[in-house]
Amino acid sequence: MAKVTVDGIEVEIANGSSVLQAAEAAGKEIPRFCYHERLSVAGNCRMCLVEIEKVPKPVASCGQPVADGMVIFTDTENVRKSRRGVMEFLLINHPLDCPICDQGGECDLQDEAVSYGRDTSRYEEAKRAAAQPDWGPLVKTTMTRCIRFSTEIAGVPELGATMRGENMQVGTYVDKALSSELSGNLIDLCPVGALTSKPYAYTARSWELRKTDSVDVLDAVGANIRIDARGAEVLRILPRLNDDVNEEWLGDKSRFSVDGLKRRRLDRPWLRENGKLRAASWEEVFAAVTNKIKASKPERLGAIAGDLVDVESMLALKEMFTSLGSPNLDCRQDGAVFDASQRGFYLFNTTIAGIEEADALVIIGSNPRHEAPVLNARIRKRWLAGHFAAALIGVPHDLTYPTTHIGSGPDAITALLDGTHPFAEVLKAAKKPMLILGAGALARPDGAAIHAAAWKLAAQFNMLNDDWHGFNVLHHAAARTGALDIGFLPGPGGKPTAQMLAGGVDILWLLGADALDTQAIGADTFVIYQGHHGDAAAARADVILPGAAYTEKDGTYVNTEGRGQRAYVAVKPPGDAREDWRILRAISAYLGHALPYDTLEQLRDHLKAEYPVFAEEFRRFAGTDTAGPAAAGAMSNVPFTPPLPNYYQTDVISRSSPTMAACVAAHNPALAEAAE
Repeated sequence: MAKVTVDGIEVEIANGSSVLQAAEAAGKEIPRFCYHERLSVAGNCRMCLVEIEKVPKPVASCGQPVADGMVIFTDTENVRKSRRGVMEFLLINHPLDCPICDQGGECDLQDEAVSYGRDTSRYEEAKRAAAQPDWGPLVKTTMTRCIRFSTEIAGVPELGATMRGENMQVGTYVDKALSSELSGNLIDLCPVGALTSKPYAYTARSWELRKTDSVDVLDAVGANIRIDARGAEVLRILPRLNDDVNEEWLGDKSRFSVDGLKRRRLDRPWLRENGKLRAASWEEVFAAVTNKIKASKPERLGAIAGDLVDVESMLALKEMFTSLGSPNLDCRQDGAVFDASQRGFYLFNTTIAGIEEADALVIIGSNPRHEAPVLNARIRKRWLAGHFAAALIGVPHDLTYPTTHIGSGPDAITALLDGTHPFAEVLKAAKKPMLILGAGALARPDGAAIHAAAWKLAAQFNMLNDDWHGFNVLHHAAARTGALDIGFLPGPGGKPTAQMLAGGVDILWLLGADALDTQAIGADTFVIYQGHHGDAAAARADVILPGAAYTEKDGTYVNTEGRGQRAYVAVKPPGDAREDWRILRAISAYLGHALPYDTLEQLRDHLKAEYPVFAEEFRRFAGTDTAGPAAAGAMSNVPFTPPLPNYYQTDVISRSSPTMAACVAAHNPALAEAAE
């Protein structure tokens, strides 16, 4: 530790820290543009100048390491004069277009020009203009206002500087759309209005927006987000800082599919009569549902929960069906087969932050770059730190870090287990090896066998011990972990998803279940769809109960690592739509089996009482119990296939988003044509 003095305040800071970090530890604000704590030091804006005792000139504090006994001055007349000079140079070519710039009100340049700049300019020559390149449907460029994020964090080296001096321009070298799934974070990092959100352009000013903290549900990472709304409309979604989950990054689908929240919405109940859906009242649909259920046998009732549903709603549906005597429940729309008897069998046990402790990785049947872009960025961060080896079993693809391709099918797992592949020696030598088993690998007929083999791999290569749990399942459905935690699975004698679809039930309740093959549903099955978008499942339904999207209700979601998090109401549901658990509570009363809670607080108290894991503080599980999941059958040699061939459209919200459709057209025109 080094002892330094900042403006008369003595602080202790780790050796190798910068002067800027020492000043912040002392509570001193240092202006900066190019510095970011998660990126390498560039030192080219020069705004962070400070004086150091016995150093003749002001120095850039971001790139100057501390030394024991160093005396630093952050607010002398010389420092103020230097910063004013730097700001004057920075503004030489910057256009005076703040009134029309989308960064207005959130611009670092505005704030620091007021706090540290001059109130006049001596520059009288013509300002330089620059071309506005097209970087695709997400990022709007105004380079006259003029990045290292694209290369360092996202791992896609598409941006850089061409030419030098007065003619230097930041661009993509050749005209093309940005291909990173994390490109929207460039907007957050840009300190001026050079890079802004193209879909959000000229929509609103920051001070007009109502801000609500929430969590993202478009993948299973559970990134912390802020929802910005005006009136009854959500206008944008931004990431919030959480070092344990998403740091401060957010995937493009989660950020830009916000326009899908206001399209194809279900805002009133519907009832099918004579083969056609008609608008109905709540009383009519409640009566229709009640009459159908009462006329059916309990074993002929079935329910499937979708990927975006909150835990409270799934618990209400489960308890309503249990009270009716039906064991036919399932949360696995993809038909995944695996042992869920222990929580460690289906969690990302290493935790997302724990990835940074690992020194070897095997990925099985997963593409984390598409299934969880923010988690994939954490793996890349670990690789950048060095002494880290990664291997892939499945479809070869660019994960933004180098991997050893072991094989395309489950036989590659056997090659590691019997030591015939060289990467087995890497795993043996590793102190904290880990594996990631993709949820798509479990959605195969041999899913249970793959699950057991992956666990055996973890046990054999020291991934399960007192201080390390290296077995991880990477889900891509936000509701899956919470559903497994409450046991939303077939009970004794209960039917799984495939059997329910194939005519195994007379009445099928779909709670936000939109990823099903609706053509497989029996022609005589009475379908009740409860959800918020008019997708394929709603088109097949006989009764539609309009629910609330995740931005319109308070709800609990459990991410892939088992971390319970809360989403909060940002806007009201449209029209007659209601929160899902309230709809279920009302119908249960019609059925004569009223659920034992009338408020959300009562429901959550009941949830904690029935499932204590929801009352516990999140922690990383130890891997001392090496007893593996039950295996059924043998692994086949069929190669793994990508579970998400189209990153931009994986759920009803993103499928309803014009922005996501534009991304598909820009990055995969053939897929866009096939969808049409």
